[in-house]
Amino acid sequence: MANLQEVWLRMQKTKKKQKEIRSAYKDALTQSADYGKIVEDLKTLREKKKKIEMDVRGDFSSEFNELETLKADTETDAEMLSDLALNTFVKGETVQVTDEYENKYEPVFVVKFKRVY
Repeated sequence: MANLQEVWLRMQKTKKKQKEIRSAYKDALTQSADYGKIVEDLKTLREKKKKIEMDVRGDFSSEFNELETLKADTETDAEMLSDLALNTFVKGETVQVTDEYENKYEPVFVVKFKRVY
């Protein structure tokens, strides 16, 4: 079985190679005149789109306030659900929820590594 450190180093090497390939691809794109023109056209269209969205958003201000409140509530509930699932799992109990269509869901636990300073 592979060592934790070996796998970590292999992942770092792979990510570095991916970054090099993406960088070379991006450099090649910037050399293309057609690509540059299309990027500028896209930028102009995005600005027009943003202006239209802001105009329409002004008409829906109360709905967007409600949307922000609902978003905050969802984030809070998701954190609570995660805490409850972990506590239930640690107790050795089965962790499962069911939706309105009787579909069952199990939690997926993920381990991430963060740089320590």
